[in-house]
Amino acid sequence: MIGTRIKEVREQNGYTLTELADLANVSKSYLSNIERSLNKNPSIHFLMKIAKPLHVSIEYLLTGIDQLDTELNANGKELLDKEWKRIIEKAIIDGMNKEDFIEYINFIKFKNWEKNNKLIKTD
Repeated sequence: MIGTRIKEVREQNGYTLTELADLANVSKSYLSNIERSLNKNPSIHFLMKIAKPLHVSIEYLLTGIDQLDTELNANGKELLDKEWKRIIEKAIIDGMNKEDFIEYINFIKFKNWEKNNKLIKTD
């Protein structure tokens, strides 16, 4: 299960096996063995090395739950899941700033309002 989770997160981050091994300073063959569940008990030291470039906690790699990063709304639902966080991080890396994001949100609100409030044309 840990290996599957590592592979999922690695692919979501767009890393090849070689890239992640290099970023984490671990053996590519050992990482491959973990991902394929040939070795099911990686050391905490290995998990610490892998977690950093994957931008996840060791807790997430072990359990699939990252309680440290989870913020819940009033209904107990997660406000920002990992996919939303990655989308926002990618937007920032691509050069989007807060003002651009706010402008985009306002544009979407306007387009939704426009769609929901179409005026009936009369001749």
